[in-house]
Amino acid sequence: MIKIKLPKKRNIEYIKEYFKKFGIFRHFKSDKNLFSPNLNDLYLIHQFILLNKRIAVLEFGCGWSTLVMKHALNLNKIKYLKDIKKLRKKNYFEIFSIDNQKKYLEITKKRNNLILGKNNKINYIFSECVMTKFNNRICSEYKKLPIINPDFIYLDGPNPFSVKGKINSFNMSHKELMPMSCDILKIEHFLIPGTIILVDGRTANARFLRSNFQRNWMHKEDLKNDQHIFLLNEKPLGLINKEIINFYNK
Repeated sequence: MIKIKLPKKRNIEYIKEYFKKFGIFRHFKSDKNLFSPNLNDLYLIHQFILLNKRIAVLEFGCGWSTLVMKHALNLNKIKYLKDIKKLRKKNYFEIFSIDNQKKYLEITKKRNNLILGKNNKINYIFSECVMTKFNNRICSEYKKLPIINPDFIYLDGPNPFSVKGKINSFNMSHKELMPMSCDILKIEHFLIPGTIILVDGRTANARFLRSNFQRNWMHKEDLKNDQHIFLLNEKPLGLINKEIINFYNK
């Protein structure tokens, strides 16, 4: 049985003190041209990675989350580096962050280099996002995907109004429509048991994923925080995968 640990609910004062303890709270300054950081969401992301001993992250949509997830991975690296070297994992304690808007990639990269240093093992991927079909359902996809097998996937992109192209004259540039990406579905069968997916908002997209997944995913909807959590709960693929799952559960 693969276990998943969920973060405890905390009030905003606790969360502010939590980030102050790590010395990164002072960096959470809003910009008139950018989205203000949602400290509650960032706290939950940080805790998911720490509690579940995540090793490698794939992120759709960069931002404050990139900084917080890399910070959490750095803490895991301090605790678990010796254990990870025995598990034959690649890209350990790295993030691959995909975005289709160069502006936000550059802002995120500049901020992270300033706070974390330039040699921070964050891989930024610019990729156009276009209309497509998956199982004959209209949706969107990034044209580039990195070569990585993550154990944590964070879905918070793309902005539907930035998706290019049309399918049967239909696109997502309408206020009453919502994001509907299929990228995770395309790599589903490469993912290893124990993989966690966190969907930020995007309930329609989370339901689209759940309807089209072909493997055994546990699903929990967190209504209060507007998040969806998926856990790939299957028997290990082999001895190496079994060792990784034992590491998570230990």
